[in-house]
Amino acid sequence: MRNKVQLIGHVGQDPEIKNLEGGKKLANVTLATNEQYTNAKGEKVEQTEWHRITAWGKTAEIIEKYVVKGKEIAIEGKLSHRSYDDKNGEKKYVTEIIVNELLLIGK
Repeated sequence: MRNKVQLIGHVGQDPEIKNLEGGKKLANVTLATNEQYTNAKGEKVEQTEWHRITAWGKTAEIIEKYVVKGKEIAIEGKLSHRSYDDKNGEKKYVTEIIVNELLLIGK
């Protein structure tokens, strides 16, 4: 277990699907996870974290067919960091989870 991430959350928007050369698919999804705790004043606080999820191949095909905004999913994958230069030449940094297992939860 060197680089393993497991998340359960709700999809924030309909998946973005790209069809690549050779028939390979790429799916990008945003996933919201919620954590609740009680602060020092005794008030319940809910904190939402947003995660960028990327899936390839068969997993991307499953996401394309069955995943929509609001759907609850569980994913397992690895954390990945990368950078690129945008159209204005500015360096952009991306942190994402590359999915290798997907579980559809709920209805």
